[in-house]
Amino acid sequence: MGGETVPVNYIPIAIFAAVALAFGAVSLVAGYLVRPHRPYRAKLLPYESGSPLFMDARVQFPMRYYIIAMLFVVFDLEIVFLFPWAVTFRKLGLLGLIEMGVFIGILVVGFWYVWKKGALEWE
Repeated sequence: MGGETVPVNYIPIAIFAAVALAFGAVSLVAGYLVRPHRPYRAKLLPYESGSPLFMDARVQFPMRYYIIAMLFVVFDLEIVFLFPWAVTFRKLGLLGLIEMGVFIGILVVGFWYVWKKGALEWE
């Protein structure tokens, strides 16, 4: 590589990152300088509408909601791993099939565990 401290191939990436950060900073400063700043009493009240609050905004969600959301994320990521496997299925052969079976098996065991805990019962 020659005695370079930073490889030459990374210089365009560094320039791109610097331009992107500068563009973001300049946009924020320009917005701050251009925006109208005329607060009045009603605008400084909650929600900027001046209407009084009619209930507490903090509502407890049931734990089932979070578990189902986590399952959605897990199975959504599973699809991300399944698609490249399906595309290269013929090249991978039997070893690829076994590896994917182990992967899906681990996910099924996790799903079964959550199901048996009663988190997915619909009442």
